[in-house]
Amino acid sequence: MDGIVIIDKPAGWTSQDVTAKLRGVLHTKRIGHGGTLDPMATGVLPVFVGRATRGVEFFEQADKVYEAVLLLGVTTDTEDTTGEILEKRPVSATKADILAVLPQFTGEIQQIPPMYSAIKVNGRKLYDLARKGQVVERKPRTVTIHSLDFLALDGNQVRLKIHCSKGTYIRTLCKDIGAALGCGGCMAELRRTRAGEYDQAVAVSLETLISAENPEIYLQNVDTLFVNHPAVTLTAKQALRCRNGNAFSIELPEGTYRAYDENGEFLMLAKVESGVMSTVKGFFAV
Repeated sequence: MDGIVIIDKPAGWTSQDVTAKLRGVLHTKRIGHGGTLDPMATGVLPVFVGRATRGVEFFEQADKVYEAVLLLGVTTDTEDTTGEILEKRPVSATKADILAVLPQFTGEIQQIPPMYSAIKVNGRKLYDLARKGQVVERKPRTVTIHSLDFLALDGNQVRLKIHCSKGTYIRTLCKDIGAALGCGGCMAELRRTRAGEYDQAVAVSLETLISAENPEIYLQNVDTLFVNHPAVTLTAKQALRCRNGNAFSIELPEGTYRAYDENGEFLMLAKVESGVMSTVKGFFAV
């Protein structure tokens, strides 16, 4: 069984919980997810099955889109509402105030990763240290916020839409926006609505997948991961060279391609340089 299933992750489940459950549902050990979601978060979680796991490394670079709720006036040790409250402050921020500070958080920005994260410092995960009450220095990381849109203000809760690069901590973004407004803040809700090429419209609930008589019908072909690259059909001779791991001559402009055999089987993500096609990553059955 090979392919990608787009799960609408429920709150309370870790990404690893989901993959562990699907190993049993799909009867395979070869499975992995594309991008961790915090347990409190919901939304798009691509899960790679069988040969499709070879595509995880490409998905790790994908942009993400989120809808988040920022709770103003409250700061916590986890930077979200699951943590211990560190401080409460009065809130006077208006919609105009919020709109005024959001441009500070678009484009390339620096984030200090939260202590409650899986990043390792000196070989130890930060959240393990945080649970022991330790706080260590973390180096700022550069992330890109492609767009940051105000959606609504309801009391002390601000709903935002964020299109961002890999590695962005929405919890930290919420904390930093709260700090810029002078009242502090933390993340109260998070939903990933898009991950790479996969939108929430194509996501299936975990409950639906578990109860499905034929869960494999929800698997998408791995080539959907590369839809932004043009497709090319190889001749029988070229396909044979591909399967043998050999480069071959081809009359195509330089670039990256999805390569198929004459029967429509997706063979590889390929690159063309100086009239020669070679394999970036193969996906054919051996």
